[in-house]
Amino acid sequence: MNLVVVSFLIWAHAPTEEKDDATKDAFYEELDRAYGRCPSHDIKILLGDFNAKVGREDIFGATVGRFSLHETTSSNGLRLIGFAAAHNIVVRSTGFRHLDIHKASWLSSDREPSTFNT
Repeated sequence: MNLVVVSFLIWAHAPTEEKDDATKDAFYEELDRAYGRCPSHDIKILLGDFNAKVGREDIFGATVGRFSLHETTSSNGLRLIGFAAAHNIVVRSTGFRHLDIHKASWLSSDREPSTFNT
């Protein structure tokens, strides 16, 4: 039996919340092109700093797990969820139950746990 597994790793660094919509749109258009160049039957892994907070809103249940560190989704989070939903991607970092301290990547100046923006 011949088994061939082909996978693609896409690493991205999204614009911050403060950037203008045109810059954010251009980023997601380029990400969409990169993702689209990968054959549909291949494994695709999307990693990076998306400068997004993905919350626990029930409406995103098919794309986002119930265990995000954040209660609500940021504007960039909505863009990330929209991209994920359009490509049948699940945000895996929100799919596992952990203590909040184990979900956090760093502590802010007020000592609140935070993530490296999903």
